[in-house]
Amino acid sequence: MPIKQIQDFARVSFKRILLLFSLATLFGILILATRSFYVQEFLRNVLMQIEHLGAWGPVAFIVTYNLATVLFIPGSVLTLGGGVIFGLWWGSVYVFVAASLGATFAFLIGRYLSRDRVVKYMETYPKFKAFDRAVSQQGFKIVFLTRLCPLFPFNLLNYALGITQVSLKDYVLGFSGMIPGTVMYVYSGSLVGNIAAISTLNLPENPQAEAAKWLINIISFTAAVAVTLSLSRIARKALDETI
Repeated sequence: MPIKQIQDFARVSFKRILLLFSLATLFGILILATRSFYVQEFLRNVLMQIEHLGAWGPVAFIVTYNLATVLFIPGSVLTLGGGVIFGLWWGSVYVFVAASLGATFAFLIGRYLSRDRVVKYMETYPKFKAFDRAVSQQGFKIVFLTRLCPLFPFNLLNYALGITQVSLKDYVLGFSGMIPGTVMYVYSGSLVGNIAAISTLNLPENPQAEAAKWLINIISFTAAVAVTLSLSRIARKALDETI
C-alpha cells in the first residue's frame, strides 16, 4: 500500500476515534449532569406544581416526561412521582404512556437525523451492515428484552435503536417489556405519599416493595443474559453472511 494511502487511512481512523471519544465524553457528562441533586430537585418542584393542576395534571405529567426522555434526563424521579400523585393504577398507565411517547419521539429523531450517516458508514463495513440487518430481523425480541432489563440505558437506547433497521412496529410493541419495572417504581412511589420525600436512592422499605424489587432484579438479570446471548448469535450470523 502506498505511503500516501496509509497516511490518509491513519488520518481518517484518528478522526473517527476522536469523534467517538468526544461523543462518549459528551454522553458521560450528560448522564452525570442529569443525575445531579439539582436536576432531581427541579423535577420534584415540577411534580409539586403538577400535583395541583387537577384535570390537567396527567397532560402536564406526560409532556414533562416526554421532554425528560428526549433530553436524556432519567425518568426515575418522575416515575416515582407518578405513583405519589396518581396512585398505582393510573400512575402506571400515565408513566407507561409518557415513556412510550417519549421513547418513540427519540427513536424518530435518531432515525431521521442520523440514519443516513450510519448507512453511508455501513457501506464501508459489510460486517456492521450485516449485523444491523440481522438485528432488524429480531427487532421485537431485542427491544423487549432491553426494555425488560433496566441495566440498559433507556434514553440512550431510544436514539441508538433509531439508527438501526428495527421497524417502528417492532420497536413500539417491544415497549411491553417496560411494564414490570414501571409498575414496581410506581408502586414504590405510591408508598411514599409525599413528593418532597421522593429519592431514587432511598425507596420505601416495605415487605411487598422488597419482594417486588427482588422479582424485578431476577427478571432483569434473566433478560440481560438473554439479550447478550441473542446479540452473540446475531453477530455470528452476520459474520457468516460476510465470509
